[in-house]
Amino acid sequence: MATTYNNLYLDVRRQLKAAGVDNAQVEARELVGYAAEKTREELLRDMPLYVSDPVEKRVRDTVARRLAGEPVAYIIGEWEFYGLELDISQDVLIPRMDTELLAERAILLARQAGEGARVLDLCAGSGCVGLAVAANAPDCSVVLADCSEAAVRVCKQNIRRCGLTARAAAVLADALEPPQPNLGSFHILACNPPYIPTGDIPGLDVSVRDYEPHLALDGGPDGLDFYRAVTARWGNALRAGGALLFEVGIGQIGKVELLMMEHGFKDIKTYQDTAGVWRVVEATA
Repeated sequence: MATTYNNLYLDVRRQLKAAGVDNAQVEARELVGYAAEKTREELLRDMPLYVSDPVEKRVRDTVARRLAGEPVAYIIGEWEFYGLELDISQDVLIPRMDTELLAERAILLARQAGEGARVLDLCAGSGCVGLAVAANAPDCSVVLADCSEAAVRVCKQNIRRCGLTARAAAVLADALEPPQPNLGSFHILACNPPYIPTGDIPGLDVSVRDYEPHLALDGGPDGLDFYRAVTARWGNALRAGGALLFEVGIGQIGKVELLMMEHGFKDIKTYQDTAGVWRVVEATA
C-alpha cells in the first residue's frame, strides 16, 4: 500500500529511536531526504505526497545501513559543523559538536589577532575547525594540515564547497614530526589530534570502531602521543605570543596541561564543553 513521505519519515524515526539512535528525528530526515534525492526544503514541501516504490526501497535500504551501524554522515556523504555543510568520507572523522568549542576559541583568538593572522588547523581531517575559523574570522588565512593524503583531498573539496579558496589551503603534514620550514609561522595553532588509547579502540561503539578511520582515533598506548609531539616539536611554528589550542579526551586535561608547561607554554586556560567535560586547553608560546 502506498505511503506518504510523512508516514515514511515517521516510520524511519520510530525504527531509529527503537535502535537507541540519538537525534533520531534529524537522522530520519537526513536519510529520507538523501534516499529520495530531495533537499530538506523539498522534503518538507512534499511530506503529503505519496512515495514511489523505487524511492521507498532506497529509503529502506539506506535505513538498513544505518541500523547496521554505519553513521548517517558517511551514508549521505556530508555533515554540518559550525553552520558549514561539509563533504565527509570514511577517510575523515565525522565532525562532532564537542569540537565546536575548539573552533569557537580559535575564532575568537583569530579575530583578536586581527588582519593578516595566520591559523593552522593541525590534524585537520575534514578541515572543519580551520574552515569554521576562515568563515568567521575573514581577516585571517588558514592552513589545513593532515598526514593523510585522502584527508587532504577532503579538505580541498570543503575549501571549494565553502567558497573559501581565497583564505584557506590544505597541505600534507605529520603532527608527529617537526614542521617543515616552508609552512611558515602562525598566530594560532588549533589541533584536534587522535587521542583514544590504542587498547580502548576495540571497545568503541560499532559506528566508530568499524567505520571511522583508526588513523584519526589512535593516540598511542595512553592516548597522549600527539600531545607530546606537538608540544615538543611545533612550538617553533608559533609566533611569539601565539596560541596553541588542543581538544582533549575525557580525563586528559591535566596531563596535557602538564605537557604544555614542561615545554614552556604559558597562560594555560581550560574550557568545558556543553556537557561539562573539560574539552579544550589553550596556552601561549
